[in-house]
Amino acid sequence: MTKPTLLVCNDDGIGSPGLRAAAEAVKGLGEIVIVAPKTQQTAAGRSLTGPDHAVLEPVSYLVAGRRVRAFQVECSPAMLVDLAFAVLFHGKRPDLVVSGINYGENAGGSVTASGTVGAALEAAGLGVPALAASRQVEIRHHLKYGRLDWSAAKHFTRFFAARLLGRRFPDGVDVLNLNVPATAKRTTPWRVTRVSRQSYFAFEIPRPSLESSLGDGRVRVKIGRDSLEKDSDIYALVCDSVVSVTPLTSDLTARIGSRDLAAWLDTGSRKR
Repeated sequence: MTKPTLLVCNDDGIGSPGLRAAAEAVKGLGEIVIVAPKTQQTAAGRSLTGPDHAVLEPVSYLVAGRRVRAFQVECSPAMLVDLAFAVLFHGKRPDLVVSGINYGENAGGSVTASGTVGAALEAAGLGVPALAASRQVEIRHHLKYGRLDWSAAKHFTRFFAARLLGRRFPDGVDVLNLNVPATAKRTTPWRVTRVSRQSYFAFEIPRPSLESSLGDGRVRVKIGRDSLEKDSDIYALVCDSVVSVTPLTSDLTARIGSRDLAAWLDTGSRKR
C-alpha cells in the first residue's frame, strides 16, 4: 500500500522551530516533504509574490534524527505551494498540506492576512485538503523565534492531520484553521468555531502625523469582549482558553439571497 504524502510548509521561514514542530507532529503519518520560505513571510496572506529567479533550493533537514526532503524558496507561502505542486508533485498531488505551526494565532477578521492560512487556501484551490496550524504567542515572538513549548500544538496538529488524511472535507469546507492557546495541554478541550467578525489584531500609531512611518506603528491584540460572538474562534481562544477549530471556505460570497441583495441595492438607488 502506497504511503500518503504530506507537504509541510509555513510562513515563518525554513529555520522556524514551529515548522520543525509541525514536521515532528506528523512524522509517521506518511512521507513528509518540507517546503518553506527562505525568509520570514509573516502576514503575506495569499499573495503570489517572489522574484523570477526563485527556485527550490534543497536543504539538509532532520526530523527526529531522520533526513527528509526539504527545500527553501524565496517567495510567499502561497506561491511556494504553487511551485511545489508544479515541480515536486507534477502528475501526483500530495494527500495533505499542513501549514504551520505558526508563531502567533490566526483568528477573527485578521485571518485573511495570515501567510499560514494563505498557503492552506492555495493548496485547497489546487484540490488538496489543508490544515493551517497556529500557536498563540506574545506579539514580540511574531517575527523572532522565541523558545516555546510546542508539545500541545504538536499534539493537536497530529490529531487533526490524522483525521484529514484519506478523507474528503464536507461540502463547503476547504481548510481547517487550528488555533492552540499558549496555556494548552494535550488534555485541553477543542471546539468547532466560526471566524469572528472582529479583527483581533490592530495597527496603531501612538502620535500620528503626516511624517509617521510604518515603523512608528505597533500591532496589538484589540477585541471588544462585550460584543464578541460566543461561538467564535476569538472567544474560544481568548475567553475560554480552548483549542479553536474553524472550517474555512475559499468561497468568500456573503450568505445573502441574490433577490434580497438586489432589492436592497435597488432601494438604495431610489433614495438618491
